[in-house]
Amino acid sequence: MESASPDADKKILVINCGSSSLKYEVYAMPSRLSLGRGLVERIGEASGKISQTGPSGALSRELAVRDHHEAMLLVCEALTDGNVGIVERLDEIAGAGHRVVHGGESYASSVVIDSRVIASIERSAELAPLHNPANLTGIAEAQAALPGRRHVAVFDTAFHQTLPAAAYLYGIPRELYEKYRIRRYGFHGTSHRFVAAEAVKLMKRSPDNTNVISCHLGNGASITAIQNGVSIDTSMGFTPLEGLVMGTRSGDLDPAVLLFLMQRGYTPEELNKLLNKQSGLLGLSGISNDLRDLERAAEAGDNAALEALDVYAYRVRKYIGAYSASMVKTDILVFTGGIGQYGVRMRERMCHRLENIGMVLDPELNRSVGPGPGIISRDYSRTAIVVMPTNEELQIAIDAFELLYARAQ
Repeated sequence: MESASPDADKKILVINCGSSSLKYEVYAMPSRLSLGRGLVERIGEASGKISQTGPSGALSRELAVRDHHEAMLLVCEALTDGNVGIVERLDEIAGAGHRVVHGGESYASSVVIDSRVIASIERSAELAPLHNPANLTGIAEAQAALPGRRHVAVFDTAFHQTLPAAAYLYGIPRELYEKYRIRRYGFHGTSHRFVAAEAVKLMKRSPDNTNVISCHLGNGASITAIQNGVSIDTSMGFTPLEGLVMGTRSGDLDPAVLLFLMQRGYTPEELNKLLNKQSGLLGLSGISNDLRDLERAAEAGDNAALEALDVYAYRVRKYIGAYSASMVKTDILVFTGGIGQYGVRMRERMCHRLENIGMVLDPELNRSVGPGPGIISRDYSRTAIVVMPTNEELQIAIDAFELLYARAQ
């Protein structure tokens, strides 16, 4: 990473606002240098907390944070704290980038926020009711705290707006798509875009002639097929529930299972909780959604834990195989996310039998590279297998800087 040049760099504030949290980080751009980061959590609860780390030190305070307005005030105070602040004055912040979960079909890239963008995010709130309203709150509070600065929206769904109709349409009456916008949108787009670009750089290739399968594997997990720099398929769908088995989400499921359970008294609310909070690795194992816990249990002879790990790896392998067939050739297979980056043994499970399609893991490299970045495939593997740490905050800062400054030069 290059060193920051104080005279040339712009300080970009990155904000990820949730319903009960506000995560932030400041980057010097275009040097890509993180100047510090922080988190306000348990907003609206009796006991909240703000924590921040930076070159000058760290701070941590326990206090009640009534709402996001108070949270943003705390962020501004922490950023400019005389002892451990990240900037001396708020007017050093040149612009802000915001994570926004859902852009619907309106946005295929990041955009400078104006009234039309706000209205579009509001329209897409029905597609992401837990996230878009909180994202809008973060935008409003940041605009009030940083008057005169421009702000950029970076959408989780934008990268996948290049999916062809064959990939995004469901086999249901078309009127449901036209009336209710029911289609596959995909998520984790910012992460997939970042790690794919970094992996292409690592392999000294050009995105224009490189096909990548990106595996973002954490508590939430998705796989994306990227052809010549463009997303052409992804495992998550109308919501983040579709696709892989995840930490607590079921992933792909016969929809008739829901009808079966509804006939036996399950309510929509109970089914939503069952599929999103009680399934996946947690539901299969009955132990935990943490990969480390399951690997320890499997080593101790717990069959349910072992089966959960096998199901997880099998689903990942199926998607990799399917996307490989769709793209004809695959140049790079990327692992990222908490499990993809740190799950050394899980990578071995997932890559088992992928040799059949030219993806050959090197066990020694896999262990030595560990959390990466690095190449973990055999020299003769037709597809390079790469571990690449993701950095969605940096990608948001990159987008914000490019939209606000680089393109104007």
